[in-house]
Amino acid sequence: MLWLVPSVLAALVALGLSLLYMGSILDPNGNLHRLPVAVVNADTGAPLPGQQQNLGAQVTGAVVAASPAGSVEWRQVGRAEAQDQLASGKVYGVLVIPEDFTASVGALTTSGATSRPTITVLTNPGVGSLGSSLASQINQNAAHQASLTIGKQLAATGADATTRLLLADPVTVVVQVGHPIGRHSGLGLSAFYYTLLLVLAGFIGGNLVHNGVDTALGYADSEIGPWHTRRPTVPIDRTRTLVLKMVMTAGISVLTTSMVMVACVVVLGMDASHIPLLWIFSYCACLAVGLGVQAINAAFGSIGQLVSMFVFIALALPSSGATIPLEATPAFYRFLGAFEPMRQLSAGVRAILYFDARADAGLTRAWIMIAVGFAAALAFGFAMTRYYDRKGLKRLTPQPVEAPPAEA
Repeated sequence: MLWLVPSVLAALVALGLSLLYMGSILDPNGNLHRLPVAVVNADTGAPLPGQQQNLGAQVTGAVVAASPAGSVEWRQVGRAEAQDQLASGKVYGVLVIPEDFTASVGALTTSGATSRPTITVLTNPGVGSLGSSLASQINQNAAHQASLTIGKQLAATGADATTRLLLADPVTVVVQVGHPIGRHSGLGLSAFYYTLLLVLAGFIGGNLVHNGVDTALGYADSEIGPWHTRRPTVPIDRTRTLVLKMVMTAGISVLTTSMVMVACVVVLGMDASHIPLLWIFSYCACLAVGLGVQAINAAFGSIGQLVSMFVFIALALPSSGATIPLEATPAFYRFLGAFEPMRQLSAGVRAILYFDARADAGLTRAWIMIAVGFAAALAFGFAMTRYYDRKGLKRLTPQPVEAPPAEA
């Protein structure tokens, strides 16, 4: 038994973590599911001779039809609506067909051509570098395929060899940042790492309070190097112990949250606006995690730290959607993302840092889920401790064994 229990637990944890983390990142393109991308057809030109639609409408229809079913959620919107969705993080990128697209394409077969027609791809780095890159790749591929199709149509008009070479791929694809973020934003990753710091601060702080209180009340030994101490056991029930731990967590979270902000914003110069709101949100996020840790530890005892590690870190990281969009992960992670705390917290931090603290950018949902987390931690923690207390399941500690009397 000395070897069996730790060996089995360690093996299962290693296996579970490997499957969770690697399973979420290995094939983002193959796991695409309704990645939101906008397409703007601003083309106002008349259809070319012999065609019923202008080229902007044809390209838009071809782009939407060419995507594998269910992989991309194409949103056909106007330019103002597309910009609004970029600014709220609702789309990962935009494909823009300009007003003069049909006219500029038609001019290529005449002496009036002054420039090549363009299609613009707008990126959104605020939703994460990988998500924005995926959308940009999809948009660029779609624009390139549209260019080749248009080139075949134009080449059939009987142009000379030199002109046909130009017309083989007539459209220029221009990539621009649709919603810029600050230079010191880690290419859209600062929100994820800042959220990770908040979760770790709440997780580690909660466990430090848990162990420190148990040691001070005499329910756990204190060992620092070769020094071992045991304090006298204080007769206190589980419910009052949990109250003490949660109150201490609330107080210490003020300090840890402030230290995270000082390190990130003041010392390292992370781009951040709405500083008072960011601090309040950070404190509430850190506290929600800390209270959850206390509730789980109170319910599960010595294995509570392992349980809370899976709840707040192991399951939360790959389902956060902050590094790889949930739309590019298997369905299991999209399910976890609906309730795992890091997904909700990272959306709120991202809204504050990149999207001007807009409520519809994820901030409202983040506040709601923080409130749900508070309520769940309090309800679960006190329900379990009151149950244990009513059942008379007191926290017993081993007493030192008295040495046998010396023989005469």
